[in-house]
Amino acid sequence: MDERRPYAEVRERDGPRGDETGMEGGPQTREQAGRRPGPGAGQREADGIRLTGPARLLIDRRRLAHTTVLQSFAFDERRGHLYAIQVMEGGVRLPGEPRAYGHEERRRRGDLCLNRLTTRGDRLGHMFLLGFGHGGAFGLEDGGAGGPALWTEWDDNPVSGYGRGICRFHFRHGAVLRARGSGLATYRPLPGTTKNHPAIDPATGRLLLRYRRRGRYRYAVYDLRRFAARDYRPLADLPQPAAGPPFQGMALHGDHVYQLTGSGYGPGNPPSSGGNVRLQRVDLHTGRVDQQIRVGFGQGLRPREPEGLAVLRGHGGSSRLCLALTSGPTRGRRYSVYAIGGGGGRG
Repeated sequence: MDERRPYAEVRERDGPRGDETGMEGGPQTREQAGRRPGPGAGQREADGIRLTGPARLLIDRRRLAHTTVLQSFAFDERRGHLYAIQVMEGGVRLPGEPRAYGHEERRRRGDLCLNRLTTRGDRLGHMFLLGFGHGGAFGLEDGGAGGPALWTEWDDNPVSGYGRGICRFHFRHGAVLRARGSGLATYRPLPGTTKNHPAIDPATGRLLLRYRRRGRYRYAVYDLRRFAARDYRPLADLPQPAAGPPFQGMALHGDHVYQLTGSGYGPGNPPSSGGNVRLQRVDLHTGRVDQQIRVGFGQGLRPREPEGLAVLRGHGGSSRLCLALTSGPTRGRRYSVYAIGGGGGRG
């Protein structure tokens, strides 16, 4: 981060309420507004990833362990892995369960399947997270030789199926983690909120949390090490700028939040329109959108619903923003991952 530019104090603005477009106000303190994140992100990260230029196809129409749609993903670049979360499919009975549950039951219960893949989409294993949430975003913390730590939403709200806190754990193929069980560290930084979705910027050691309170959405940014020690003082806390169509993913990189919105083709969003998928870049210094685009690639995919957003840093510091688009029938969903900004990839 540019040390001459502390995060701005962001106060409440007028804006829409509702399921996926709301924003909440409420001032942060001046102490919070002036607190700097660390370590510094550097000028490259401060400038942000530009949302212009051609897209590169990284993964083309691959399947996950279950037939349901991908919800979000994150890269483990050290090991060449990609992790992806999906709501469990129906008809599965896990050890200790009295019966198999349908997909809608799994969604309401917050039951997820976490996949480990290669960065080309080859499946390497999966595990289950019961009672965690919807999987709208998650983060990966490089744990060195011990393997990465994964941060996801946790403690699903029985009304909505979305998490009321977040948690940290390690991947174990075939494991079944329960929200009230062992094997995970749990955090509830904002009691009374729901739809708690985390993302991590490993370059700056910070955690982004999207949350909902009283029908409105906000972003909070924390120092990851302090957060893990349960010091929940934020570096920034600001309203999420109005995002338009359904919110589908987010990422933190340097001093910017990136957010993905849109829906699959259907009534009111026909293929002839080019679709309503959009990317926005939010400057944490001002709380305002400083760049946005309508996504034009992947037009031949059906239903082309956007799902998930992540940053791929690669070598040489040339970072790319990656998003997934879905295709295939309801009980046979596939995903494709595209990257913009920087170089590399294929297609």
